[in-house]
Amino acid sequence: MSYVEKTKNYFKEVRIEMAKVKWPTRKETINYTIVVISVSLAVAAFLGTLDFVFTYLLNIFILK
Repeated sequence: MSYVEKTKNYFKEVRIEMAKVKWPTRKETINYTIVVISVSLAVAAFLGTLDFVFTYLLNIFILK
């Protein structure tokens, strides 16, 4: 099998597999995006709070 035939076969298989994919609707995409942004903000707030607390404790007990 030549390089050209392998390439053609690859793209043919990609097309077949992409036809099997269930793409999300616009509403689902918006909902998933909102969830990702919300979780990212929650994690950022949590880690920011931990950073603030540990920095404060470090300044009080170690760096005086």
